[in-house]
Amino acid sequence: MRGYGASDKPPAQPDLANYGFRSMAADQIGLMRALGHGRFHLVGHDRGARAAHRLALDHPAAVVSVTLMDIVPTAVLLTDLRKEVAQSYWHWFFLAQPAPFPEGMIEASPDLFYETCLFGWGAAGAANFNAEQIAAYPGFMA
Repeated sequence: MRGYGASDKPPAQPDLANYGFRSMAADQIGLMRALGHGRFHLVGHDRGARAAHRLALDHPAAVVSVTLMDIVPTAVLLTDLRKEVAQSYWHWFFLAQPAPFPEGMIEASPDLFYETCLFGWGAAGAANFNAEQIAAYPGFMA
């Protein structure tokens, strides 16, 4: 997906739509068509699942089947939002706030934000991670 790893990174400003799920879905449909696939099975995980969900909504004739892993579609989530869900998935709401609010808050204490994300979204603790991998993040858990 655009912006991930070594993929192209179109400018985010002034048009944030460059990183919207509709744009990412258009990238994927374009790739599949360029590869000669007019219809295909589609699998997405996490943010990729959000892009896959958008692709399936925008291009249903191209999708033979879709598997969405590790998401609850936004429309479903917001229809029956409960306290437990909001507390567990607070980052979805936090990161959706207009810039520069999330960026400024993260910048104020990036290690705290990273630790909260790494250890706060599941049952894992520091002992569940390889010490060498954790050490690759300077300043983390110092």
